[in-house]
Amino acid sequence: MQEVIGSTPIFSTTQAHSKVGFFFMEFYVYILYSSALDQYYVGHTEDLQNRLFRHNNSGSKSTKKASDWVLKYQEAYPTRTAAMGRETEIKRKKSRKYIEILIAG
Repeated sequence: MQEVIGSTPIFSTTQAHSKVGFFFMEFYVYILYSSALDQYYVGHTEDLQNRLFRHNNSGSKSTKKASDWVLKYQEAYPTRTAAMGRETEIKRKKSRKYIEILIAG
C-alpha cells in the first residue's frame, strides 16, 4: 500500500489504523452554575467552549431561562459512553450537596 501524505500532514495513512499517532477526541462531563436561577446544570460534550456558548445563548431547552451560566467543574473521558455514564451517575444522586462537594474538590 502506498503511503498518502498531504501538504500539511497530521499523520500518514499507515499510522491512522495503529494506536501510535492516532488522534482521538476527549469527551467532558461538566457542571454549570447560574446565579440568576441559583441552579446547577450537569451535562456532557466534546466541545466545552461551544457548549457553554450555546447554553448562554438559548441553544439548550434546559438552560434557556438564564444567560449567566458559568463552568464550575469538568472531567475528561476517552469515550462518549464513559462521559454519559458519569453524567448519569451524578444526576442520579439528585444532590446539590454532592455537586458542591465535586466543585470544591
